[in-house]
Amino acid sequence: MTEAARVSLWDGTAEEPDHEAPLPRDAAAEVAIVGGGYTGLSTALHAAEGGLDCLVLEAQRIGHGGSGRNVGLVNAGVWHPPAAVREALGPTYGPRFIERFGGAPDYVFGLIERHQIRCEPARNGTIHAAHAPSGLKGLQGRHDEWRRLGAPVEMLSAGEVAERTGARGFAGGLLDRRAGTVNPMGYVRGLARAARGAGARIATGVLVTGLRRDGGAWVVETDRGTVRARAVVLGTNAYTDDLWPGLRQGFTLIDYFQFATEPLGDAGAGILPGRHGLWDTAPVMTSLRKDLAGRLVVGSMGRVMGDRTSGLSRRWAEKRLRQLFPSLGPVDFAEAWHGQIALTPDHLPRIHRLAENLWTPIGYNGRGITTGTVFGKAMADLLAGMDPADLPLPVSAPRAVAATGLRARLYRLAFAANQAVKGL
Repeated sequence: MTEAARVSLWDGTAEEPDHEAPLPRDAAAEVAIVGGGYTGLSTALHAAEGGLDCLVLEAQRIGHGGSGRNVGLVNAGVWHPPAAVREALGPTYGPRFIERFGGAPDYVFGLIERHQIRCEPARNGTIHAAHAPSGLKGLQGRHDEWRRLGAPVEMLSAGEVAERTGARGFAGGLLDRRAGTVNPMGYVRGLARAARGAGARIATGVLVTGLRRDGGAWVVETDRGTVRARAVVLGTNAYTDDLWPGLRQGFTLIDYFQFATEPLGDAGAGILPGRHGLWDTAPVMTSLRKDLAGRLVVGSMGRVMGDRTSGLSRRWAEKRLRQLFPSLGPVDFAEAWHGQIALTPDHLPRIHRLAENLWTPIGYNGRGITTGTVFGKAMADLLAGMDPADLPLPVSAPRAVAATGLRARLYRLAFAANQAVKGL
């Protein structure tokens, strides 16, 4: 694959092979799934294992959207601490959501083991680092709540964060031993392989252009033919288009960019030696991780401005690494890319019933690996007859976010300004 065709570093380094297959002119299935990312492929895998005939329709290649552009952090929970989740979701769904998403890394790594997915899994935990002393209070609260629930979390001092990461400047952190890292493209391709092994069909390069009811079935119109199905699941999250009117107005799009160095070799021996993933508490956060080959990956909110060789984003990345690892010295960057995140007003995901037998989980707020996997299984259970009341979240109808396009533009301007100021 040429550099221009790759969507991320992971696109070129994943051990799991890509999968490409055309759609026959017309087709039929019990379940049509739109989107070949974590949600769509987890739905296909679990539904096919349950005996349902599934057909996944992907407009580009497997993992082309957020799944293949992900940071690769397999984190427990969501943005909010457990108490805020309970308050938002109530006494029935709150504890259930906390339990299922607290255990989501277990489920992801269990799938990786069961299907022998080649995705460089490392499960030594992730570190939520305090960018300043002010960030420690919130981390301490999260720690206390998760400990009360029996989770293996630990507060780290500034020195302990430095010891585990090699990074300077953090005031402390929260280590969550449930979590870990993966090659995100390897994981999504592995889900595709497992789904095909269970009997699901996957068609790539197929753009879905319309949905309409015909009697008791759905007709999925594409640029390659039609698919007739009893039920449809839209698994497009931040890459949702206008297929279902108004759906993408329910969240605000923000961008997240990453720069990956060339393998650091001995120079990187003291940097993230346990391959912990890290993200910080800053309002415009920084993420860090290292892959199996020793490449250091640094990211933040915004788009790549320029490319891996020059431009505003490269200057930001160079300066950020100098701040965090002053003894590292100059580095060469192998890849630069960005993807999109669907940000909801309350930072919680949604499960929408759009019409009879038409469902979509959406609004993952940057937690795509665990959320897509867990919701994919939930969709499969629902299609197999589970009561919707047993879902991890209450079913809701789409609700438009006011001025979502304007919000997205303002975020983009703010993140660009952050790169400009921090890159000086």
